[in-house]
Parts: sequence; C-alpha cells; structure tokens
Amino acid sequence: MSNTAEKPRSNVRRFLGYLKDFKLPFFIAIIGMVGYSGVDTFVFFHLQPIIDESLGAQNYDYLRIAAYLIVPIFIVRGLFNFMGGYTLAWISTQVVMRMRQQLFDKYIHLPVSFHDQQSVGNLISKVTYDTEQVANAAGRALLILVREGALVLGLLGSMFYYSWQLSSIFLLIAPVVAVIVSYVSKRFRAVSRNIQQAMGSLTTAVEQAVKGHKVVLMFGGQKIEQDRFKDKNNNNRQQNMKLTTTQILSVSMIQVIASIALAVVLFLASIPGMIADLTPGVFVAVVVYMVMLLKPLKQLTTVNNEFQRGMAACTSIFELLDKQEEKNQGAYKVERAAGSIQFNDVTFTYPEQTKPALNNINLAIAPGETIALVGRSGSGKSTLSSLLTRFYTPQEGQVQLDGHDLAEYELKSLRRQFALVSQQVTLFNDTVANNIAYGARRDVSREEIIRAAKIAHVDEFVNKLADGYDTLVGENGLMLSGGQRQRLAIARAVLVDAPVLILDEATSALDTESEKLIQDALEQLQQKCTSVVVAHRLSTIENADKIVVIDEGRIVEQGTHEALLENNGAYAQLYQLQFGAEGQ
Repeated sequence: MSNTAEKPRSNVRRFLGYLKDFKLPFFIAIIGMVGYSGVDTFVFFHLQPIIDESLGAQNYDYLRIAAYLIVPIFIVRGLFNFMGGYTLAWISTQVVMRMRQQLFDKYIHLPVSFHDQQSVGNLISKVTYDTEQVANAAGRALLILVREGALVLGLLGSMFYYSWQLSSIFLLIAPVVAVIVSYVSKRFRAVSRNIQQAMGSLTTAVEQAVKGHKVVLMFGGQKIEQDRFKDKNNNNRQQNMKLTTTQILSVSMIQVIASIALAVVLFLASIPGMIADLTPGVFVAVVVYMVMLLKPLKQLTTVNNEFQRGMAACTSIFELLDKQEEKNQGAYKVERAAGSIQFNDVTFTYPEQTKPALNNINLAIAPGETIALVGRSGSGKSTLSSLLTRFYTPQEGQVQLDGHDLAEYELKSLRRQFALVSQQVTLFNDTVANNIAYGARRDVSREEIIRAAKIAHVDEFVNKLADGYDTLVGENGLMLSGGQRQRLAIARAVLVDAPVLILDEATSALDTESEKLIQDALEQLQQKCTSVVVAHRLSTIENADKIVVIDEGRIVEQGTHEALLENNGAYAQLYQLQFGAEGQ
C-alpha cells in the first residue's frame, strides 16, 4: 500500500521538477494569481464598513471614496489576471514542449524489441493526447488551484476576522470535504488511466484503417472496421462519462456540505442573543463570504479532475521515459571494417517467445564474400541480419565483426559498417535527393547523389517527374511504386558505401526487367564489400560465393549453387519447387 500511495506523490514531485527551470516566471505567475484573489478579497473585506459606516451611519464619504477606487482596483485586478494567466500558459507550453521532445528522443533511442511490441497509435497518443492533459494540469488546473485556493483562504480569513464564532462551523466540515476530495482524486486518476488507454486504442484503430485503406476497400472490410472503431469509440465515451459523473457528484456533495454550514449559520442567527454583539454589516459580510465560497469550492473540485488527469498522464509518460534505452556499452570504434563476419554457436529467441528463432548457428563469412541465406518463410534468415546490426542480441554465443564481438563496438560506429536494404522500404516525406542522401553521415554533393541514383537506375523514373530530384515522394514514398521505392533504398545504400551490405529481399518488389538492371547494379556494389543476401528468388543468388540453407533456425547445408544442386538436398528441393512452379 505504501508503494502505491508513494507513486502518485513521486510523480507529482517529478512533474513539479519541470517547473524548476522557470522559477522566475512561476514566481511572477504566483504573484499574479494571488494578487488577483487578493484584490477580490480586498473588495469583499470592505463590504462590512460600506454597510455599517456608509449606509448604517449615513457617512457617505466612505461610499464616495469606494466609487473613486473601484475602477483603479479592477484595472489592477486585470493586470494581475494577465500576469498569472499569460505567464502560467507560457510555462505550461514550455513544459509540454519539453515532454514531447523527451518522448520523441526516447522513441528513437529505444531498442527494436520495444517497438516490435508496441502499437504505433498508442505511442502517438502519448505525444499528442497525454501531453495535452499535462498542459491542462500545468496551465489551467494549476492556475485555478492557486488562484481559487488563495481566494478561499482570503474569504475564510476575513470570516474569522469578523466573527470566529459563526465561521468556526467550517472547521467541522473541512475534514468531510478533505475525505471526499481524497476519494475523488483516486477515482479521477484510475479513470484517467483508462481514458488514456482508450485513446491509444482509438488512435491505433484509425491508423490501421487509414494505412490499410486499400485492403479495406478491396475485401469489403468497411463494416468490420466500422464496428471495431464503434466499440473502441464507445469505450472511450463510457470512460469519459465515468469521469464526468464523478466530477458532478463530488461538486454537488461539497456544495451541499457548504450549504449545510450556511444553514447552520442562518439558524444560529435566528436564535435571540446569539448575534447580539454583531453589526448588520458583519453578519451580512459573513453570509456573503460563505455564499461566495461555493463558487471557488466548485472550481477547485472541478479542476481537481483536470489536475488528476494530468498526473495520470504524467505517470504514463514517466513510465515510458524510464524505459531502458538501447544498450551502448561498447567502446571499440573503427572507421571502416574489413568485413569479416563470424557466428559462433549463436542461439536467439525473440522476447515473449519460447521457441528459438536461431539455434546453434555457426557461420564464417570472409571479407568481400557474397553469402546468400535461403529457406522457407520464418526459418530465421532475416533474424540473422537483425543480429548483425545489433537490433537484437543473442542469448547464447557470439557474433563477431573483424574478430571483435559486436557487443564491444560503439553502436554508431558498428552500424556505420552496414548498409541495409530490406523488403520494407522506409522513405520520408521529403525530396528524392534527400531520401537518397539520408544516412550518408556526411555532406554529399548533388553529383554524388545523382551518381548513386544512376547506379540504382533511379534516374530512369526521376527524370520523368515534374521537379526531378526535388520531387516530394509523400509519406513513406506514397507517390512512388513499390519498385521505385526499392530503387531509392538501393541508391541510399550505394551512397553510404559501407563495407558490409545486407540485402533482405531487396528485389522482391521489382518487375523482371527492373530486377535485371538492379541485379547488375548490386553485383557492382557487392564487388567492393561483404554481402549478406536474404533471398526468396533463387535466381538472384546463383552467383553467390556461398549459399546457406536455413530451416527452423538451423543451418542444414551450405555451399555453392552447383555443389548444392549436386547434393540433391534441401536447396535442390527448393530450387526444383520454385523453378518447377515458374515453368508451369
């Protein structure tokens, strides 16, 4: 229980830590908020002398002075309001901007294993929706908590100043209000967490439907997607209604309790002799103070909703910010590796899986050698390339580059040794030239970009585009065909000029003519580096120095194309199956 109770408090302290860099603006905001409430308290405090001295004693000079001062007082009130509201809004936007930047920085430094298990929509929701809740907590909620809290203290202080007997009734109801607020705060946090999860689920549903729009249209899945979204949308509505219900009930209960206190005061006033020593001004002032307390109490209870939502969002954000980043404990750096690769008794199992994806793999690749990995889908071919780039780390055994365990390398230095072209091409919503130059790790000239584009036969379609190399390709290359996207990815690999080239189904989206052109380009590229080719089309790897056949995570045979055909083993069966099917 203590750990459960301590966590919200620690999150609040951590949230307040974001305000440390804004001490001066926050001090100005506090002055503005307290000053605003102070002016209101000052005005209410002078209600008693206006009644007793001006109206009761018919001393109209006091009333005349009040008339002169009321406009300047409200001008000062407006200045305080601007100081508090604007400064706190500025602080809240700064805090949220910093949180969003931290989340984004964390996303791009977390390991591949984390992203493989996360919904993209949920991660986007944290950057957009969750941080908005923090903005409300750091802005409007904090503004009302301080401003209305100061007003409540000011009104209570004035009440006790004029009549502690009548005001002491609030000492009796304060514990009851505290119990209600404590319960409601816990309820708000719990429901707010559910809302955040519902929003993440909602964002995921939209993202999947939009990205898979063609599939939805092709297979008539509109009704399925509509029903799926309807359920998630309704769940989000239900969670919000729970929050609203809790808020309304808590506000009503506190106002009823405050009204009971007011009723007790009025009842005591009706008993002869109870307020004999009180002037009409004092009695009216105390009653007005009690009535005026209802509004700030309501706002404080209402804004507690937003503050607790913000704290729940902080909990969600802090949990992600505390995730362990990709381990980078290696210190070995190399400008350009020779390209020797060694797998020594490597066994690897994916997180939350029990069956190994790779089992006791032993494989040696000499510098400049082209090795092809073949096998059925799910046999472990692509997993080998993921271990090379250290997207994953084997549980047993070692993967070495130039005789050094990959764990010894500094990550950036290690990955500079590889150029990766995969079946899933990722392009950015930028120009063709910038997509080719992405990851070059140096300033490259337009001539170098065009040279790489020509090798990958990108220039054949770029020259037909309206803006040539300055054409925007759209989100993930939406404006290009699958084959054109893969040519861009290959041009990017050509420009990187790494000592090790990994081709993971790199020509799978190309037509036969384009594949022949790209295959020629890749053969030129492979002459200068070590190449690891994950292939489905066996015709593309016949000239490989070594072909490795993998089945269920194990190497079942390896050798040249001709030698493996003569063995009449697993590779020969795959070859006959593929080319027999193509012949038909």
